Amino acid sequence: MTREPVTISPNKTLRDAAKLMAKEHVGALLIKEEDKIVGIISEQDIVRKAVATLGNPAKRKIKEILAGNLITTTPDEDIFEALRIMRDYNIRHLPVMHQGKFVGLVTMKDILKIEPDLYEILVEKIELRETENKPIR
Repeated sequence: MTREPVTISPNKTLRDAAKLMAKEHVGALLIKEEDKIVGIISEQDIVRKAVATLGNPAKRKIKEILAGNLITTTPDEDIFEALRIMRDYNIRHLPVMHQGKFVGLVTMKDILKIEPDLYEILVEKIELRETENKPIR
């Protein structure tokens, strides 16, 4: 778990978010407002929710695509439960909350570092999803 992930304000632009992700070499940023985590934005969010639908993300604010329902886990959950949540919600970054306060972020990379045997299962899942989503010609 990453204890101090990179954060950004919801009032920043999507370009600001993309630049910060590139600078910090991360695939997601936590959205922080007044010392509270209010959401998360990933590379996929920028591409799918902004570029693909809204056009030029240079001036769009993060809050325009921010989902209000933050999916989280707790520090006492085991790694397999975290992985199940990620699978069920199709996410790769999972904030960890304890007694209503943010304590860290678990990513798919974090899980694979400590459970490399899960890699084959994840590859198989991704291949199955891609096969299901490919158009038939």
